[in-house]
Amino acid sequence: MTGPGERLTAVAGRLREACERAGRPADGVALIAVSKFHPAEAVLDALATGHRCFGESRVQEAQAKWPALRERCPDAELHLIGSLQTNKAAAAVGIFDVIHSVDRPRLAAGLAAAMERTGRRPRCLIQVDTGAEEQKGGVAPAALAALVKECRDVCELPLTGLMCIPPAGEDPVPHFRLLRSLAAEHGLAELSMGMSADFGTAVAEGATMVRVGSAVFGPRPRPGA
Repeated sequence: MTGPGERLTAVAGRLREACERAGRPADGVALIAVSKFHPAEAVLDALATGHRCFGESRVQEAQAKWPALRERCPDAELHLIGSLQTNKAAAAVGIFDVIHSVDRPRLAAGLAAAMERTGRRPRCLIQVDTGAEEQKGGVAPAALAALVKECRDVCELPLTGLMCIPPAGEDPVPHFRLLRSLAAEHGLAELSMGMSADFGTAVAEGATMVRVGSAVFGPRPRPGA
């Protein structure tokens, strides 16, 4: 059975091929290896390949897992890809380098206050609910302009891009194209879109970051298992 390191190497090869097909430079798309719910041992296997870009969905899990991993690999870059509660904003600023899930003014204000206190300024992306799914995080496309203005002009966050998670079972292309259009409208360069099943499509549609979990780490363990 192959381990995370071997699978990561294979996924990185597929990503390079997707970039070639799209006529894009291979270094123009960051591969975020999503290690949520997987143990530190699995992450170490992936780190052994030289890869340094990882994603987690929960602040508490990152706090438990990553301090020791960063002692070994201080150059690792950690992305928060899951929803973020406002009361965890300070903790998120303390451990993550990129936060993909800004979706409301109160959270933006909490992040700004934490950045002011700590001096850490992780890059921020706004999560857009392109599929109008109430159960998911994300700002509605119609409300995006107001949130961008809040993040930039009021909170002065280091806002660099947008993120989306298309509805399961739907063609992701319209969602990726909508996100790309919205990012261009607001002068945002980073597009976090595409996961294990559709990252090649996301690259063709302009993704600058893809979030790949199961293709690298295998089936997700049950939380707490």
